[in-house]
Amino acid sequence: MKYAVLDLETTGHSISDEILQVGLVIVNDELDIVDSFNSFVRPTIEIPAFITQLTGIDAGLVADAPELDEVLMQLIPYLDDAVLVAHNVNFDAGFLNQALDRCGYHTFAGRRLDTIELLRILYPSITTYQLGAVSELFGITHDQHHRADSDAMATAKLFAESVRKLRRLPLLTLQRLSFLVDNGSDLSWFIALTLQQAEQQSAIDLNAYQYFNQFAMKAGEWTEEQPARTDSIEDALSDMSFEQYLDSIKQRFIEKFPNYEEREAQTTMFHEVFESLQSDRHLLIEAGTGTGKSLGYLIPSLYYGVKEEKKIVVSTHTINLQEQLRHRDIPLLKDVLPFEFRASIFKGRGNYLCLRKFESKINAKDMAAPVDDAITASQMVVWLGETETGDQEELNFGGKGADFWSTVASDADSCLNRACPWFKRCYYHRAKHEANIADVCITNHSMLFTDVQADHRLLPTYNHLIIDEAHHVEEVASKHLGMQINYFSLSHTTTRLFKDARTGLLPTLRHRLQQEGHERSESWAETIDTIIPVFSEIKEHWEKLFELMYSFVGTTVEGNTENGQSAVCRLRGDSLPSGWEDTVTVEDNVSSEISRVIRLAEKMSSDIKDKIDDTGIQGLVTDLNGALRDLTRIKDDLKQFMKIDQSTDVFWIEASAQYRYRSVQLYAVPIDVSRQLQQYFFNVKDSIVMTSATLSVQKSFQYAEEQLGLEGFEASNRLKTVQLPSPFNYRQQALVMIPRNFPTMKGASGDPQFVSMLVQSLAETAIETKGRMLVLFTSYRMLKQTYEPLKEALTGKGIQVIGQGIDSGNRTKLTRRFTQQPESVLLGTSSFWEGVDIPGDALTCLAIVRLPFQPPNHPLVEAKSELLQKQKLNPFMKLSIPQAVIRFKQGFGRLVRTAKDKGIVILYDTRVIDTYYGKHFLYSLPGPKIETMHTDLMVPRIREWLAGSEAEMEGASK
Repeated sequence: MKYAVLDLETTGHSISDEILQVGLVIVNDELDIVDSFNSFVRPTIEIPAFITQLTGIDAGLVADAPELDEVLMQLIPYLDDAVLVAHNVNFDAGFLNQALDRCGYHTFAGRRLDTIELLRILYPSITTYQLGAVSELFGITHDQHHRADSDAMATAKLFAESVRKLRRLPLLTLQRLSFLVDNGSDLSWFIALTLQQAEQQSAIDLNAYQYFNQFAMKAGEWTEEQPARTDSIEDALSDMSFEQYLDSIKQRFIEKFPNYEEREAQTTMFHEVFESLQSDRHLLIEAGTGTGKSLGYLIPSLYYGVKEEKKIVVSTHTINLQEQLRHRDIPLLKDVLPFEFRASIFKGRGNYLCLRKFESKINAKDMAAPVDDAITASQMVVWLGETETGDQEELNFGGKGADFWSTVASDADSCLNRACPWFKRCYYHRAKHEANIADVCITNHSMLFTDVQADHRLLPTYNHLIIDEAHHVEEVASKHLGMQINYFSLSHTTTRLFKDARTGLLPTLRHRLQQEGHERSESWAETIDTIIPVFSEIKEHWEKLFELMYSFVGTTVEGNTENGQSAVCRLRGDSLPSGWEDTVTVEDNVSSEISRVIRLAEKMSSDIKDKIDDTGIQGLVTDLNGALRDLTRIKDDLKQFMKIDQSTDVFWIEASAQYRYRSVQLYAVPIDVSRQLQQYFFNVKDSIVMTSATLSVQKSFQYAEEQLGLEGFEASNRLKTVQLPSPFNYRQQALVMIPRNFPTMKGASGDPQFVSMLVQSLAETAIETKGRMLVLFTSYRMLKQTYEPLKEALTGKGIQVIGQGIDSGNRTKLTRRFTQQPESVLLGTSSFWEGVDIPGDALTCLAIVRLPFQPPNHPLVEAKSELLQKQKLNPFMKLSIPQAVIRFKQGFGRLVRTAKDKGIVILYDTRVIDTYYGKHFLYSLPGPKIETMHTDLMVPRIREWLAGSEAEMEGASK
């Protein structure tokens, strides 16, 4: 077998574009690289500037290159009897065949393999398939990105690695893959060929895998036994004071890290957290970047928890921080703490795979999207041999992978518990057991509130809680204590029940019952045949309902939304929009038809459960009951929404022009969650520590206390507030520049004068800083207005512009691209204001276009403002300013991430110096140098500041 690994550089992606360079690497069946070919091609059309910028190939480089016909003549012999391999093979093969045809040669008709497809299946946990990033991940030297010879060599090495892994897979896994990808494609041929070879050798490493029910798995059975504490731990802690404990850790840090320096703010945090836990008091503690917050609360809480035998629960907002705790902080602490401890990560149930559902779905080949689902299922079959947690966060889904996951995720309604044959291998129950026996259980804000709604049956019993990223608690509480329904809420559930004659729980159950041949099988099949047509009636009413809901948002959507951005319509019980009576009628129809399905299906499932013992059928009935409970919840939530009860909640509709009625979201959210937070947390837990880099406004915690329901707690000594000084020297590390002659912007998007001046200033600054610039917008529309003219201004300077929602919507991909190509300007909106970490030289300049005020007409903001007005309070000062200041501080925090970072913040919103409230923003910053100046003076000042920075760094290194 011979593999020809191809890469082409072209002038573009359209049919009129041409090949600029060909790279080919020949790999034999032993996966050795045995030959290669590469050549530039002289095109007949001009090379676009952006292609030259991307590849480095310009007209001069290809001026003496051979023409396409000559290159193809040399290339064709390499392709004889070869399997064509490429990274996105359809692109390269398409261009190759177009060129062959144009030059009068036979097109390539052999087999094709795509390294992206192989990577997706065989390495289901990697987060990107971009060639440069994957090469780096695999340790493959790949110096010249977007050059055909270098790309082809990197692809050949990736292909060899992938095939080696495929050949090493257990026989059971290969058999499952061959069964799943049995679609006549070249990939299915290749997997079948590999399986055939493996069956002949049949060498399986029995030690590396657990084998159960035709799956090769990494995780074996878990035990419900609780490991006993060793006497040495109890002895060590009984004689060790907290100070001695901190000293021992400090000593271990010095031994492990020769450059270790004690941080005063972190040491203060150790003592404040310990004192809070010990004295049963709540704590609000603001600790900026560089404090070492995670260790700041983990080190004291582990000492207290293990010594006092008290459970500590830690909650984060983002998955990123949860994974950082799992992979960085916990392993570090296991190395340095003077005793052993147990830590667990526990997420919401839907994050874990249900093995019973997955096995049933695989065996039945129940694929709603045959191609996508087969790939997703294949990924998961491989992943079972690698995962110990069964956590979906480890998987990188493509296409409709998330939809597939929703049908095989663990959920309470379809759980057989101990009756399940998979119970002892169940990932969810394993995680729950580990949380119960752990000293510290790490979860997330969503899970805290899900646990509240489930009457505290999910998380282990706890009285001590640490909340990191605490500035998000109120927002998460609103979401979870409220209600949200969208167009797909129903369709996902009904598709699980019935998609077509072969796919869905009801057709599968019908088929299994007929195989079973029970005397009642025919009657049950008739019931299923009665239920299935009702789904089309439900769908018809549901679509009508959402079309009506969309009409209420009306011209607001059509005129004011772009690129999927939403428009909103608030619903008030005393002034409902014209035509609301029609929606009530249609909702009644939806409700009655759903009730009919539930009534028939529940009676049938109860009957089947009583009369048939087959575990497969019992599992299907359990899943059916789970889906019926989902239907009931949707019906009840919709009924509740239609009442528009405004006593405590605010109701609104959101929609976008892009997907029209399918984009409709219905919201009912508590206006004020402070009372619930008191009721469920602050009044009943012994100690809750809340920390974040942004909790205070103008050095005061008043806003946080009001939002969280902590007013009066400080006076009664149930709360302490602490603001830790930043460990960074912001006066030397950050310069804030405000161009005082900038026009004041009116409305959500800029007027032409503002945009024109902004583009000119950003371009001049980017040229001076050689890119390395992040620009934060509050409006996507304005980002779009800036993108093209800025790109045009910088293209000739070799600086690329990357736009969120234009080049990609994925924040991780955009950030990676920005750091990999230093001479870049990244334009970002909402998600870039926090949680983005770009340390070092990759980011030199941060530009903030506008102060991040929330739109005052958003229904929740509006309702909160109305509530404040009733209390004779000023909503702008009590709500809008604090919210914007906290967001502003988060944005500012993107610039300085380490003690060595140095850079400039340009603030284009002159309201910070022109208005009475501007000082709230500037006074909340951690002490950077702040200067106002005319726009013309900014670039010379930037040059001076950066030159001074370099001189200081050189002096420090001598």
